[in-house]
Order: sequence, then C-alpha cells, then structure tokens
Amino acid sequence: MDIIKVFGSNLKKYRTELGMSQEAFAEKCGLHRTYISAVECYRRSIALENVQRIADALGIEAYKLFVEREEEK
Repeated sequence: MDIIKVFGSNLKKYRTELGMSQEAFAEKCGLHRTYISAVECYRRSIALENVQRIADALGIEAYKLFVEREEEK
C-alpha cells in the first residue's frame, strides 16, 4: 500500500463527491489550491494538522482518508 496514493485518491474522491473544485475546497480548508492538487497527484506528503483540516472540510473522520478501497489496488 502506498499511503500517499491512497490518501490522494481518497481526497479527490470525497472532494468530487461534494462537487467542489480544488480551488473552492482549498479555500474551505484554509490551504492553497496548488497544495491540494499536489496531494491529489501524489507529489506531496501531508502534515497531520492538514489531514485534520481536510477531513473537517470534507465532513468525515480523518481515518477514512487512509483506508484503501478495493478498486484502487
């Protein structure tokens, strides 16, 4: 399991399910759009504080961002 890919894929899945652009979502999180893009494209690791900010903005528990889904294996 590549945790960076799992996290980035889950972030994109949950964000798009909310119908939010990267820019709108980044603003909601208090982060920059390029940061969100880099995380979703597996180019950036993420600090725990930002994991919580992202989970809060998505309205989910933080652990769900780390759970590998079957279709991603």
